[in-house]
Amino acid sequence: MQYKHIMVAIELSEQSNILIERATFLAKQLGSDISFIHIDGTHGEIYPDLVDIKANPDLRPVNEHTMEQLKEFDASTDYPVKKIIVGTGDLSEKLHEVIAGNGIDLLICGHHQDFWSRIISYSQHLINKSPVDILVVPIQS
Repeated sequence: MQYKHIMVAIELSEQSNILIERATFLAKQLGSDISFIHIDGTHGEIYPDLVDIKANPDLRPVNEHTMEQLKEFDASTDYPVKKIIVGTGDLSEKLHEVIAGNGIDLLICGHHQDFWSRIISYSQHLINKSPVDILVVPIQS
């Protein structure tokens, strides 16, 4: 299959680099676009809109520290990142809007292989709601 736009669901940890490396590898092989998405669910949906911080750098839907970390992911990638979409709430609830509005045809997310992730799997919520293919990358804890 020819993926044209790959979206990487990143969290603010070094482990997201594994997901970005996978996306970059695929994008180079296929000539695809890459975008990142980060949804901060720690405080609920305090900012319901999704913002592309590359297109709208003055908008701050999350705190400054988070913005800096996302920019660091962008700067460390050796492939152009088309969009960095940021918001709050639950990513699985926003998937259809993000995917349809941005022409996404592959979502890459991580799955922690630890005790708690066996009980409560966030990637399972994405799988159940995604209208596109998903690459779930195992993350060793």
